[in-house]
Amino acid sequence: MYITIAEAAEYLSLPETTIRALVGQGKIRTVHDGEQYLIYKDQFSDHMKQVEKAKKQLAEWNSEPLPEDIDIKDED
Repeated sequence: MYITIAEAAEYLSLPETTIRALVGQGKIRTVHDGEQYLIYKDQFSDHMKQVEKAKKQLAEWNSEPLPEDIDIKDED
């Protein structure tokens, strides 16, 4: 499925200018239909998997309790 640059920006939660810059740098593959650039949506599947994995790891890290500081009761 092909999407426009604006749709890709929304899908990736990035500014449209960033998507255009990545297209210009050749980091995102596109097809030009004569009027606009179209992006194959499935090329982002690995990226989205990594984002979900990072979100899950961050949630786990945030849910861990802070260890008690061993120096908290040591008064000088």
